[in-house]
Amino acid sequence: MKQRYYSLDVFRGATVALMIMVNNPGTWSHMFAPLKHAEWHGCSPTDLVFPFFLFAVGNAMSFVIPRLQEAGDAVFWKKVIKRTVLIFAIGLFLNWFPFVQWTGDSLGWKHWVNPDHAEKGIRILGVLQRIALAYCFASILAYYFKEKTLIWISAFILLLYWAICAFAGQAGDPYSLAGWFGTSLDIQILGMAHVYKGEGVPFDPEGLMSTLPTIVQVVFGYLVGTYIKKQGQVDWLWSKVPESKEPHFKLLSGLLVTGFILVVLGWIWSLGFPINKKIWTSSYVLYTVGLGTMTIAAMIWFIEVQSVKNTLTKFFDVFGKNPLFIFVLSGVLPRLVELARIPDGVGENGEAAYTNAFTWFYTTICKPLPGAPEVGSFAYSLCFLALMWVICYYLDKKKIYVKV
Repeated sequence: MKQRYYSLDVFRGATVALMIMVNNPGTWSHMFAPLKHAEWHGCSPTDLVFPFFLFAVGNAMSFVIPRLQEAGDAVFWKKVIKRTVLIFAIGLFLNWFPFVQWTGDSLGWKHWVNPDHAEKGIRILGVLQRIALAYCFASILAYYFKEKTLIWISAFILLLYWAICAFAGQAGDPYSLAGWFGTSLDIQILGMAHVYKGEGVPFDPEGLMSTLPTIVQVVFGYLVGTYIKKQGQVDWLWSKVPESKEPHFKLLSGLLVTGFILVVLGWIWSLGFPINKKIWTSSYVLYTVGLGTMTIAAMIWFIEVQSVKNTLTKFFDVFGKNPLFIFVLSGVLPRLVELARIPDGVGENGEAAYTNAFTWFYTTICKPLPGAPEVGSFAYSLCFLALMWVICYYLDKKKIYVKV
């Protein structure tokens, strides 16, 4: 199949764009509520971005796995292991980069484990590492099992994860930050120095145990992509012959009804197993897969069936062509800029103060904008997103696509 599935590029590009935007506010102290993650239980619009991307990874797999099955086991394992290792390594590189940091007036190395504080070091896991692991195991399942079997395996994994969380967690509230069982395992396996501590306590939102249900997230994306392919959507969606568009009712109604059912099941399950991104509960998987399925159905309707292709779809499309590269660049660039310090008078402690080009842009251009402080912080996010888009657009024009 040579025809490009344009909706997938737009869907994936939109998730990448939102990931970049919410990860780069002018200040973390002032963000509009929809751009914040839920503090613990619950699901904000921002909490949909990462699961939607994993869903898109699975959707794209539905086009690749059949070719790998034809090529044989050797080609499959070489491809999957190579991609898994590379994506995981890039994520670890991003956590460590730029390998040096300012300490007072001197640059020092960022050690794997801080020699002065044994509990501080480089985080091992992260967003890209989770993508790598989920992609790896989901690919193996998709390669060796039929669609119906994958549904049963997925259900088993989600039920198993629920049981482990309920019985292995602390008595009282096994789904709380303090009661969740996965933190102790992350510390034992990875070491205290390499676990995320952004919650104020050692806890990794991309930890090893909570990666288990994300495999199902990718598998569901694969199943949805396979369903779309079996309806032959690319042939008739791009056809100009009206009679050829009859199957779209079955395809889109199937996606919308399935998505609705999954959302309802996720909500019902959340009554006993709360929807929670940070420990990636099974109810959260069903809820977000359901919303993702309905979203991709809506995109197929507008973009392929109704041929709605405008500035907005093109804006997201270019992000979808180089998703990994631009996500990594959005993390690397601010850290590089932070190394180039600019003198900024004297601080409250009487010592020299410094800023950098990005911080200067926020405080000088964005922060003074009229309105609540969130306006300036959001304006900076949009400006940073625009910068990333210009780079993506240039790469697309030059037909440069960075893949692993």
